[in-house]
Amino acid sequence: MADSKTTTGARAEVWPSLPLEAWKDTYATLHMWTQIVGKVRLVQSPRINHWWQVPLYVSARGLTTTAVPHGTRNFEIEFDFIEHRLVIRTSDGETRSLALAPRTVADFYRELMTTLDALGLAVKIRAIPDELPNPIPFAEDEEHATYDAEYANRFWRILAQSDRVLKEFRARFIGKVSPVHFFWGSFDLAVTRFSGRRAPERVGADSINREAYSHEVISHGFWPGSGDVQMPAFYSYTTPEPAGLPQAAVRPAGAFYNPGTGGFILPYDDVRQADDPDRVLMEFLQSTYDAGANLAGWDRAALERTS
Repeated sequence: MADSKTTTGARAEVWPSLPLEAWKDTYATLHMWTQIVGKVRLVQSPRINHWWQVPLYVSARGLTTTAVPHGTRNFEIEFDFIEHRLVIRTSDGETRSLALAPRTVADFYRELMTTLDALGLAVKIRAIPDELPNPIPFAEDEEHATYDAEYANRFWRILAQSDRVLKEFRARFIGKVSPVHFFWGSFDLAVTRFSGRRAPERVGADSINREAYSHEVISHGFWPGSGDVQMPAFYSYTTPEPAGLPQAAVRPAGAFYNPGTGGFILPYDDVRQADDPDRVLMEFLQSTYDAGANLAGWDRAALERTS
């Protein structure tokens, strides 16, 4: 498929290319910006199991906090990856926006906090990135300052298509299951199914992982790549991992078990270049779930929709 250079036109590619090397600096900056906005949602929201009060959600224009309480008011913060603005809307009718453009994390952080203060929405966050080695406090981060609008838009378009297929996959499950949501700490779109059984305690785990994996789960999602997976990819992991999972047969042919991430990987380009991307992605989601649920002895008859 040929790449489209438009970010708004009707002919924009549905599943665009997203080579990691081409946008890694924008990725790093956007990761910090989403952490700042996500932390605003975090401190203003009641705590929910498995940290479900912290993610962002795919919207028709980008990523959103959805409605966040502030006293008797509500507000929403949305990354608009079409017009490339960060838009803040309040329940009493006010709207402000910030430019999504090349700028430092420190500058973005200062302007967002100043804007929230001016709207009467003062918040105090832990202003240090999470889930990263050697984090730089947001107010001091002059290092990350790249924003390529084309690649930010491509990333959102992939999230939008992935969100659509993941929601269809989610609907097949009648047990406890998460929303399809975007975790700004790990920078991935995820949906997680639960067996209903508690998992063994993770010795030495931090508070984030103890809460996230308190019960048996099979999780699926998309992320742009990092570590030993230097490409955008879909993933699946089963926790606790049952014996035999790395050797399980899954589909499509390009899917493989990756010890570094502890689960199965399907390169995004295998989906993007397929004649029927939705079918190929759903095949990966279903087959990796089948493998994990069968080997872990989940009560599938009680957990899955049959019609």
